[in-house]
Amino acid sequence: MNLDLTGKTALVCGASKGIGRAVAVELATNGAAVIALARSADLLRTVVETLPSPTGARHHALAVDLGNETEYLNGVQNVVDIVGPIHILVNNTAGPAAGPLRRSSVADLMQAFENHILVAHRLMSACTPLMERSGYGRVINIVSTSVKQPIEGLGVSNTIRGAMASWAKTLAGELGRHGITVNNVLPGATQTERLEAIIDRNVANSGRSREEIVSSMVAEIPLGRFALPEEIAGAVAFLASPAASYITGTSILVDGGRTKSLS
Repeated sequence: MNLDLTGKTALVCGASKGIGRAVAVELATNGAAVIALARSADLLRTVVETLPSPTGARHHALAVDLGNETEYLNGVQNVVDIVGPIHILVNNTAGPAAGPLRRSSVADLMQAFENHILVAHRLMSACTPLMERSGYGRVINIVSTSVKQPIEGLGVSNTIRGAMASWAKTLAGELGRHGITVNNVLPGATQTERLEAIIDRNVANSGRSREEIVSSMVAEIPLGRFALPEEIAGAVAFLASPAASYITGTSILVDGGRTKSLS
């Protein structure tokens, strides 16, 4: 199986911590040059300094705010001018705030649409022409299992994640002729700051102890534990590799078997 990413450049969003950081490490381990994107210059500096480079690839930090369109698009262009085309785009943005959909405002939905769909679309528009010319392209979106089965208490997230999956499926049909694949990775409950925030919210809303909340969440997972960020990153690295050249337009669950949906 060919997982070698030597000579490929990957732009990884949200790379300062959690799943994004694990993805950056995994892609770098497989030989890619990684552009690590996030807001915190200090955290990114640490990430880039510790990324492996078995092939001698040079990694770069891109400290920009994805809430500022001009800033991040100019930042990407500046990096491309230095390192050349981006072959792998990993869209990874923190999920919207928790809460029921009926209590969410139009502004909440609009902000989530901007943060997820529009940011991903602009980055895709900037990167895919370069992918096409270079003859190698992968667009990989870190989404959520709510694409398959809505998650209680995450109303805005469920709505936007579903839209993201439709966006990706449509693009897969349009970009396939150019040799560019578009896929989604759907993490289940993963040991990140977001999971901790969800647990804290459940504790506050239910009056139950943290231990009870965690036990009830784990009980829903056939493998009996939360995922590690590195386990999500493994799926991303596979989809980014030459071995996944005939996989596109799909959403891959990495959730320990929690999701009940068959399709």
